[in-house]
Amino acid sequence: MSNAPQPAPATFEGRVVLVTGGTKGIGRAIAEGFLGAGATVVVCARTEPDSLPHSNGRRAIFMQCDVRTAQACKELADRVGEEHGRIDVLVNNAGGSPHVDAATVSPRFSDAIVNLNLMAPVYLSQAVYHWMAKLPEGGNIINIASVSGRRPSPGTSVYGAAKAGLLSLTTSLAQEWAPKVRVNAIVVGLIETEKADETYGSREAQQAIAASVPMQRMGRGDDIARAALYLASPTATFVTGATLEVHGGGETPLFLDLIKRYAPDAN
Repeated sequence: MSNAPQPAPATFEGRVVLVTGGTKGIGRAIAEGFLGAGATVVVCARTEPDSLPHSNGRRAIFMQCDVRTAQACKELADRVGEEHGRIDVLVNNAGGSPHVDAATVSPRFSDAIVNLNLMAPVYLSQAVYHWMAKLPEGGNIINIASVSGRRPSPGTSVYGAAKAGLLSLTTSLAQEWAPKVRVNAIVVGLIETEKADETYGSREAQQAIAASVPMQRMGRGDDIARAALYLASPTATFVTGATLEVHGGGETPLFLDLIKRYAPDAN
């Protein structure tokens, strides 16, 4: 058994964390993870939810913001920085897209998807940079990306393209802003959220999807939260420009199923 000292659990006491889209789904889980680790957590969305993220008797602070506009992002960052004196961590989580037909979808819709999934992280990263760069220990930006940015994304093609751009943005900002601000991305796989029925269909379909993942389940919000806590922690002080894939081993290639289905001894 190794006698090497074991790292203590990360604590974020005295740190200020901003999570976009932090009122539900993955964002809520991330917010509650940082709350549980002692951070002051600010969440933003276009509308205030009925309940806010909470953990260990502590509750997130809500600030209204439409992150698709640069001015709103700047005002949000400045409000957080002025009210709390600092911004240590930004989690660019807000995003998503409904399924649409790429051949007929309107330019206005496509613009909105790009603004939410790519330009909002650009605007917010710029807005928090000046707060983070003056901190003695610097700051952390974590971009929540998707497997849709790594493989074809039929039905959400513009979303996939925006997430691919987010991964490129991550590596570029990491080099440009080092060593004061670390910038990393989490590639999120198939996640079971409160809207799983809308995303994945029937319970039977969800069970089949879960069985296709090497880890034999879909991901959960707390899986992503733990990854975000690691990337923002002192344990990861030399990690920047990285892409952490949290997808349970990834999606099994379809051709393998076809090989099995049509093998001579399949019947």
